Amino acid sequence: MDNRGNTIAGWVLAGCVAALGLSIASGMAFHGGRPEKMGYPIEGVEESGAGGGAAEAPIATRLATADAAKGQASFAKCAACHTITQGGANGVGPNLYATLGEAIAQGKAGFAFSEALKAKGGKWDFDTMDAWLKSPRKFADGTKMTFAGLGNAEERANVIAYLNAQGSNLPLPAAPAAGAPDAAAAAGEGSNAAAAVEGNATTGATANVVESATPAAGAPSVDPAAKERAPK
Repeated sequence: MDNRGNTIAGWVLAGCVAALGLSIASGMAFHGGRPEKMGYPIEGVEESGAGGGAAEAPIATRLATADAAKGQASFAKCAACHTITQGGANGVGPNLYATLGEAIAQGKAGFAFSEALKAKGGKWDFDTMDAWLKSPRKFADGTKMTFAGLGNAEERANVIAYLNAQGSNLPLPAAPAAGAPDAAAAAGEGSNAAAAVEGNATTGATANVVESATPAAGAPSVDPAAKERAPK
């Protein structure tokens, strides 16, 4: 009976040791660390923080070097929902021929635009089109357009140049001069400079008045030499 009990205890102990060993080995093989890259990429959208958060150049600057041929290649992402030929039919999205310069969410052979886009008002100029292509949902919260947007600023400029060549042909805006100071900042600096000049002029005038002042009759002289010459 004792031998049988010892045998059972031995098997139980061996099983515990084996289970502990397997637990340690599986923990080493399958560790739960943070993945190097979170999520999965969405076509047409750049990773947040790409490029170190550098500010984008204005669309007028980017259009000066935009390539309409590259824009046509990028437009392939839009072709599943949009036509762009003159007289082309509406699809999931409206026909985009001669869109630049048109009123936002108007016309297009009666296409059913979302109320969110209709509420924007105005016209499709280069700036509004740039903002729309960057993030349709941010431009018009509630839009029916499901495309996430084009995160690359140069690609957007290329697409806008291509769109403009398809029936709109608006004159490109003049690019701002390189190194041109911000108008508000320049105005502020000019105001500060004027205040400094005025302050200096006031200080100088006060000093002249003090220096040219004549002591009143009977007042003690402030000249040390005069004090020594006074009768004792």
